[in-house]
Amino acid sequence: MTDMYTKAVNTGLGKTVAAKLGLPRPALLRRHQPGATLTVGPVLLVADAASATTATAVGGVLRGWGLDVTDRFEGSVPDRGPEPTNGHPTHESVAAAEGETRWGAIVLVVSEVARPADASAAVLALPKALKRLAPHGRVVTVSRAAAPGDAPELAAARRGFDGFLRSLAKELRAGATGNGIVLADGIPADHPSARAALRFFLSAKSAFVDGQLLTVGSADAGHVESAQAWERPLEGKVAVVTGAARGIGAAIAKTLARDGATVVCVDVPAAGEGLARTANAVRGTALQLDVTAPDAGERIIEHARTRHGRLDVVVHNAGILRDKLLANMDPARWDSVVAVNVEAQLRINEALLAAAARGDVDGLRIVSLASTSGIAGNRGQTNYGFTKAGVIGHTEATAALLAEHGGTANAVAPGFIETDMTRHIPFVPRQVARRVNSLQQGGQPVDVAEAVAFLASPLAAGVTGQTLRVCGQNMVGR
Repeated sequence: MTDMYTKAVNTGLGKTVAAKLGLPRPALLRRHQPGATLTVGPVLLVADAASATTATAVGGVLRGWGLDVTDRFEGSVPDRGPEPTNGHPTHESVAAAEGETRWGAIVLVVSEVARPADASAAVLALPKALKRLAPHGRVVTVSRAAAPGDAPELAAARRGFDGFLRSLAKELRAGATGNGIVLADGIPADHPSARAALRFFLSAKSAFVDGQLLTVGSADAGHVESAQAWERPLEGKVAVVTGAARGIGAAIAKTLARDGATVVCVDVPAAGEGLARTANAVRGTALQLDVTAPDAGERIIEHARTRHGRLDVVVHNAGILRDKLLANMDPARWDSVVAVNVEAQLRINEALLAAAARGDVDGLRIVSLASTSGIAGNRGQTNYGFTKAGVIGHTEATAALLAEHGGTANAVAPGFIETDMTRHIPFVPRQVARRVNSLQQGGQPVDVAEAVAFLASPLAAGVTGQTLRVCGQNMVGR
């Protein structure tokens, strides 16, 4: 669905009128196109003195991708040898360049900050650079997770960067976004999943992901990083997508296929025509199935293994709405939403875990669709909010069970996405819902699909039990 307002204020007369009247001007977001550059300009790498070693590793990753990187390490840093001649500038040349360069991305490495007072050196190096952040630029922080047993000042410093990143993201404009990578203790910044998260956040694939933090845990991605791994990370994999007949489900199926997967498209028999259309578009297979059926999990596994020989990814996208104020809620509305949105996922996951225990599936990736309604709530959606919060809960619990078999479980929580379903929201509430995020617009189904594809990829093996919001940084909730 087209957001006519956003289109109008970015072209011709509408752009002029919006500027004169002081109306909001949401940017036309830069989304992924094959062959496009990773960033829209050079990268400024900023770190405090204590994090210099980690930042050097991050810089090596960025340069390995062919990016133009400028280092700025604040404070007294360890001697790194003679002045480099391979494009690494001096501190003085950085200061000179900062006044003229339009940064495509700023990466702030603060993983070793130990006290809140120590944060200022690196943080206060950013203001001038932020004024030179290009439209559609990226800010990415690399911090470290607070852990049980941390000293209070260490926990304060580490958690402080969570609030810092979310607040900074709300200050960015012109389609720029801010997101953070949080390293678990002992995880290096060049861990394969940290690299994958960094690349995702820098890329146009994360266009509608803003103000989000992803924790990278101890799992070994065990996957060779190469151009093929980035362009076709799901090559040779078999993925199942429920609710694939239209909307977000169809976009997920197409994105997984683009990334190399063979896709099994699942939906109810009543959606057979749309299901066949999606399956044909991705050159996959269609499975007409009600996900609430007691044997849905077994049938999904059987279809994937019989037709395609394996099962690697399951995306729980099927879901329904039956909105009503709780004062007017009836059992049919409540029970049907619970049955489809959460009970079906739980039952299918039980079958998947049993299959993993038997050795029928290995390294399974489960990605479930939650919602910002399950995080912040929404009027008239007590049933929907209950189920989507339940999805977040079972994802966290399932991640631990699946880890025993080399798998991961994550969730994606969309905000307002332009679909046929949101098209039917009355005009005024629809406009409000579009604007109450940092990017001041609704997302597209492909934005959700890109997040799902990232979490489903082998390179994201170190990310599990997480819920990644795709909401343009909705102003409510975390």
